[in-house]
Amino acid sequence: MNFKKVPLTAIRRLSIYARMLAGLEADGKQQVSSRDLGETASIPSTQVRKDLAYFGQFGKRGSGYSVKELGFRLRKILGIDRAWNVALVGAGNLGRALFSYPGFSKQGFRIVAVFDNSPGKVNKSWKGTRIQSIKELSKTVREKNISIGIVAVPASGAQEVADEMCKAGIKAVLNFAPKRLKVPTGCMQANVDLAIELENFSYYLSKLR
Repeated sequence: MNFKKVPLTAIRRLSIYARMLAGLEADGKQQVSSRDLGETASIPSTQVRKDLAYFGQFGKRGSGYSVKELGFRLRKILGIDRAWNVALVGAGNLGRALFSYPGFSKQGFRIVAVFDNSPGKVNKSWKGTRIQSIKELSKTVREKNISIGIVAVPASGAQEVADEMCKAGIKAVLNFAPKRLKVPTGCMQANVDLAIELENFSYYLSKLR
C-alpha cells in the first residue's frame, strides 16, 4: 500500500493503540475486540477498525484481535521494533529534561549525542554522554548513524540548527523551539510548542467564565 496516503491522525492513533496493547499484554490479556480497544483508548470502535484497515487485515470477525500479535504488528508498522539513534541540540534546562526522559529509550529512541555552542557547556558530561560542540554534528551523525534530531535551543537559533541537521544527513527533526522551521525535501519535521497547547486551554477556559 501507499503509506503516504495514510492520514497523520491515523498514525498518531496507532501509537495510542500500541501503548494500550502493551498494557493489556502486561496484564496477561490474550484477546481484545475493537470495541474494548476503542473504549480503553477513548476512540470509537469504528475508527479503530478504519485505522487498522489502512495497513491490512487484522484479527477475525467475532473473535477480535490477538493482543500479542496486533501489538507486534503495530510496533513493526510504527518502526519501534528497532532502535533509533537521536541527536539532541541544546544543553539547557529543556535539553536536560528531554535527555533524562525515560520514555524515549523505552520506545527505542536513544539520545546518543548532545550538542551545544556554549564553551561553558561543551565537554561537560550528562550521565556519561559528553556534550559536543555543534561543529562536530556532521561527523557524529555519520559515525553513530543518527536519523533523528531534537532541537531544544532558543527560537533565534532554531532554523540554523535545523539546517545543519538536514545537511548532516538527519532525516527527521523534532522542534521544541517556539518557531516554525523550514526543512528541505527529504527531511521531515514536527513541532512541539507547549505555549500553544496552553493557549488552547486558556481559550476554552475563558469561554466558561
